[in-house]
Amino acid sequence: MESDPGAPAPRSAAPGYRADKDAVLRRLRRVEGQVRGLERMVEEDRYCIEVLDQVAAATRALQAVALTHVDDHLSHCVADALRAAAPRKRRRSARCSCSGRGGAGRRGAVEAGAGALPMS
Repeated sequence: MESDPGAPAPRSAAPGYRADKDAVLRRLRRVEGQVRGLERMVEEDRYCIEVLDQVAAATRALQAVALTHVDDHLSHCVADALRAAAPRKRRRSARCSCSGRGGAGRRGAVEAGAGALPMS
């Protein structure tokens, strides 16, 4: 039985963020707390600018999680797929990953204003 040359590379057993999973979960819990705080602020009829400041903070926190996932995906999942792929397919996969095709990817997150966020 021949393998399909157009089939996607098999996924590795563990996601790229596995080593940082606890940190990712902490960040997501922090975002969840920020969103709950936003809900309370709206219920209390807080001043618009205060609410908008908190929305911006929650957005930046989510963007930081997204950028961490993109970096992990590129350094782990894409790298593994490239190592397993044929040379011609490697070049095509690398171009697709770096150009942002196949989803918002890093380009979408950076255009949304997350490019200046420090990575932990």
